[in-house]
Amino acid sequence: MRHVLRPVLGLVLAICASSALLAQGATVAFGGLQHDASLPVEITADELTVDQGTGSAVFIGNVVAGQGEMRLSAARVQVQYAVVDGQATGDIDQLIASGGVTLVNGAEAAEAQNAVYSVSGAEIVMTGDVILTQGVNALSGEKLTVDLNTGKGRMSGRVKTIFQTGGN
Repeated sequence: MRHVLRPVLGLVLAICASSALLAQGATVAFGGLQHDASLPVEITADELTVDQGTGSAVFIGNVVAGQGEMRLSAARVQVQYAVVDGQATGDIDQLIASGGVTLVNGAEAAEAQNAVYSVSGAEIVMTGDVILTQGVNALSGEKLTVDLNTGKGRMSGRVKTIFQTGGN
């Protein structure tokens, strides 16, 4: 009986220790989310409104933004263009997505209420009920920040995870 309890106790302690770490914030490898942010961005939507004065465009309805293998979908995406000397350059600075945001790249997917993709900074910040799936594993929290250059990310805000141990 003692030999059976020892591995179970070890597993419980490992899960508790990792749960304590995850509750404070977790750094996780997002290899599938590593991405080349210099690729062109293609956006499709039901509607487009452009404001030359503010240097922004707003896509509304079934929005899908694609860049290489990465796809971001949402109800609404605002495109902020880079501004130099008070003039929009035509280069995309940020994509600001809201309304059921889904980000897919390879076998990894993340969902949230909102997302900001800094194209020049090669970073995506997703907020509001974030769920990340990597194969059979899932991780949730309030904020996910992903560095697309390195493929590393950080989940914070009452993080919860489910580990698949491979056992029955």
